Amino acid sequence: MDGLERNLEGKATVLRLDMRSEIGGQAAATLGVRGVPTLVLVDGSGRPVLNQVGLLKPDDVLAKVDELLAAND
Repeated sequence: MDGLERNLEGKATVLRLDMRSEIGGQAAATLGVRGVPTLVLVDGSGRPVLNQVGLLKPDDVLAKVDELLAAND
């Protein structure tokens, strides 16, 4: 995750939430998160556009972020 955060610097905001916290639990319920770890990529409107449970696939995340940024240019 740390490497992905560095690659996304200046492109996207990375927010880590603990599902056991109040805010993390609310976000997990809203986004339908049931497994840990889960990465949810949301667009500028707050809609989930990518969901990865378990092992992180950084290339998929970077490609989707680039796609979203290109669509907004």
